Amino acid sequence: MKVRLMKTSSLHAVTGAFGYSGRYIASRLLEQGKSVITLTNSMQRENPFDGKIRAFPLAFDRPERLLEALSGVEVLYNTYWVRFNHSTFTHDEAVANTLTLFQAAKRAGVQRVVHVSITNPMESSPLEYFAGKARLERALQESGLSHAILRPTVLFGKEDILINNIAWALRRFPFFVLFGDGSYRLQPIHVDDLAALAVEEGGRLENRIVNAIGPETFTYRDLVKAVGGAIGRTRPLIKAPPEVGFWLGKLVGSLVRDTFITRPEIRGLMEELLYVNTPPTGKTGLTTWMHENASQLGVRYASELERRRDRQKPYHRVLSLK
Repeated sequence: MKVRLMKTSSLHAVTGAFGYSGRYIASRLLEQGKSVITLTNSMQRENPFDGKIRAFPLAFDRPERLLEALSGVEVLYNTYWVRFNHSTFTHDEAVANTLTLFQAAKRAGVQRVVHVSITNPMESSPLEYFAGKARLERALQESGLSHAILRPTVLFGKEDILINNIAWALRRFPFFVLFGDGSYRLQPIHVDDLAALAVEEGGRLENRIVNAIGPETFTYRDLVKAVGGAIGRTRPLIKAPPEVGFWLGKLVGSLVRDTFITRPEIRGLMEELLYVNTPPTGKTGLTTWMHENASQLGVRYASELERRRDRQKPYHRVLSLK
């Protein structure tokens, strides 16, 4: 099949370029000599790009400001989302905000949108994360915008939360509690592999949906074993009912002033919503990466809420409990 490519673009926009996945996408665009702006909720955060990227606010309550920021943009890379419901943010708000962003992109004449979704989205899902992502996929498909939808599973990298905090728990506690028997599967992808895929898709014209998964498939039990082996902290793995695991996670969360795990996240894991039966699109193996980064993995706890509370420190430094 002949692949149609977009002409060299004058301006690319990335949501959250001072954060996690958006930062890697922006870095790859700069390496290709692209002009890049970011739309961000962290206008006061230190710019890690030495001023090469201009920042504009994600002014969802001021669509005209979004329209102005996106003027002249050819490709928009959207990584904006929230991990769980909180008193200061919800999935419903994230859906509404993203719809506003898509509408602004269309009005501004953006030629293509590369949107980061999730594996196995479904509008009828009782899990708001997956239902919300499905609603956004449908809205983008119906918008008339040229688009690529990327469906990653778990991201890993030096700024990640899940893998880091598994390692953190293994370093500090004498055992590790599994939700059920831990036999459910997941396929972590390195954040830079996701970024490479996003930039590649930004240069196409065809509407595409791509599962963004890494080259290794783990059961959750084997993932925890692999993390422990990499950092030299193998621990007994204790099977527990999901609700018991949730309340233990709640206790840990209270100690670190964070949301450690949620019931929907546990259910999504156990229902294998982070697994798809398709060929891998990432190249970086988690096992190799963990051994290469073992000295730093899990040394500090990575706090989701602290990253949202402190929007001034560089993202990779916003880590809490030693």
